[in-house]
Amino acid sequence: MKPAPQATLPASASARTGVLLVNLGTPEAPTAGAVRRYLREFLSDPRVVELPRAVWYPILYGLVLTTRPKRSRARYAAIWTPDGSPLLLYTQRQAKLLKGLLGERLRTPLVVDFAMRYGEPSIAAALDAMERAGCQRLLVLPLYPQYAGSTTGSAVDCVSATLARRRAKPELRVVRRFHDHPAYIRALGDLVRDCWRANGRPEMLVMSFHGLPQRTVDRGDPYQRECLETARLLAAELELPDGSWQAAFQSRFGRAVWLRPYTASVLEALARQGRRVDVVCPGFVADCLETLEEIGIEGRAAFRAAAAAGGELRLLPCLNDRPGWIEALVEVVRERLGDWIGAPGPAGRARQLGTTT
Repeated sequence: MKPAPQATLPASASARTGVLLVNLGTPEAPTAGAVRRYLREFLSDPRVVELPRAVWYPILYGLVLTTRPKRSRARYAAIWTPDGSPLLLYTQRQAKLLKGLLGERLRTPLVVDFAMRYGEPSIAAALDAMERAGCQRLLVLPLYPQYAGSTTGSAVDCVSATLARRRAKPELRVVRRFHDHPAYIRALGDLVRDCWRANGRPEMLVMSFHGLPQRTVDRGDPYQRECLETARLLAAELELPDGSWQAAFQSRFGRAVWLRPYTASVLEALARQGRRVDVVCPGFVADCLETLEEIGIEGRAAFRAAAAAGGELRLLPCLNDRPGWIEALVEVVRERLGDWIGAPGPAGRARQLGTTT
């Protein structure tokens, strides 16, 4: 087993402000055992599966964890790189590049680290490292542009639970969302434009977001509204006419009704029409199983099977380590740090980005 990945922290103990990027997580390896451990932690989170434990655990341990890891290991193996998980690699690079740019532009010494909500490096380990580095102020930036209780909410829960066990707690700020931040939208637009300059424009741009059970939105989760706002802003950034783009939702799990339209159904219909389609995934800031395998391999195969003459599907990369995305991260972080670095950001924008606890 490979040692748990570690982010590099500065040696100086004078750094008093920390920035922690949090992403979802990944198995340690594309093996059934590693996938089972990851899924057990992920699917045991009550924020992710909102069912009574007495109902869900027999299903989880009696069915899901005995069958799904064997199927999922092949999917992970199909996207695994010689250096490991794409999600982990890109998150590491994002933290490293963010640290470098912030170091160039700010006088305030900062600790920049990253963690995964599930798997390694864990949030608890990252917070321990930041405490050892002398951080008394902490900005947490979950790498989910659109807020959902099962993603950002869960990450904040984990940070809060970890800090609750400490006698001396840091001052805490959270970036709750950045779905409409101009720098994020601009970075997405630049990504799409670069791909189109290199490969030509499609007839249809599908913006695919991770799905959620419909009942979570019915209970007040703002996720769907924020996804649709991101899609609208990206379409405006690209100056797309009506009828040339569509938002959809992928990764449905179980029998419940999830957010619609389903990406798979949208792509199948476009394939039958013989359309040339590009898919971009604005809700993912790093390529992962849901983009590279679900859309890039499984989705493309299904599209080809249903395609009429002329049909073509291309998957655009995620923001990953693009310079424009790192610049956007810098802008989001600087605004939210505000008076901690002696340069308060725009009040209206700061209110949108998150809350101070």
